[in-house]
Amino acid sequence: MKNLDWNDLQSFLAVARGGGLTKAGAETGLSPATLGRRMLSLEEAVGRPLFHRSQTGYALTADGQSLLRRVLAMEASARPIAEWSGGKGQRPVVRISAGTWTANFFAENIFKLWSPDDPFRLAFKTTEAKLDIAHREIEIGIRNRAPDSPNLAARKTAVVAQAPFRARAHARPGEEEWLAIGREDAVTRSARWLNEQEDIQVAAWANTPRMLSDLIRAGVGKGILPCFAGDRDPLMERAGEPIEALEEGQWVVAHNDDRHRKEVRTVIDRITDLLTAHRALFAGERPLGME
Repeated sequence: MKNLDWNDLQSFLAVARGGGLTKAGAETGLSPATLGRRMLSLEEAVGRPLFHRSQTGYALTADGQSLLRRVLAMEASARPIAEWSGGKGQRPVVRISAGTWTANFFAENIFKLWSPDDPFRLAFKTTEAKLDIAHREIEIGIRNRAPDSPNLAARKTAVVAQAPFRARAHARPGEEEWLAIGREDAVTRSARWLNEQEDIQVAAWANTPRMLSDLIRAGVGKGILPCFAGDRDPLMERAGEPIEALEEGQWVVAHNDDRHRKEVRTVIDRITDLLTAHRALFAGERPLGME
């Protein structure tokens, strides 16, 4: 086996995380063609196929999954060296992964999570996918279920309700068609659930929750959003009752080792306080005065 190039392994990590060359290119700044050549070179070096290639992207083979676990471990091992080399006096970073709407809620309440006087910084990673806490991709993850791994600890904070929403200025309330996340981009349970319904008419598809929200606000149709997102938007109103099948819990998850770090524990406590203080909002109980 040839010596492996760390740059190729970092490119492999980006392709594995992004599920294809395009997203990996956006993350690394490399062209899809360059990444494709690097992946072929890496497969030649290890002597095994690492990906199932298709029109929808790059899916890891069993050997690819095995290599991914090892590269993640290498990345986690290298991080303390990178932090150390940053120089004395650097404030540690607490990385937080959350979906689009929870991240949006955190941004609106950022100074309840952090202040300029804190001896640490925050790094937000907004994604609907689950980043790997066990391999230290992040310190804190906001999840819709409790973790199975004994290495992870979790606190339940709230119950999250989901409901259909439309624009308040919709021309024909009650007659609007649906807006959906396309099947190939349907990562969340609500997006998959809507795609499984057979008796609906879809006016348009989006590939991200933010685009879905923009289409709703523009009056194109109705779509499913977490109540804590739709109810806070003055340009939206509910187009139906919360969908019971989509109700889910909300947990703050961290590695058992990391949660004892002072800065991580502080952020966990602040996130928990913020989310539990707004339990009614997350559960779909509308604020007073909201029609």
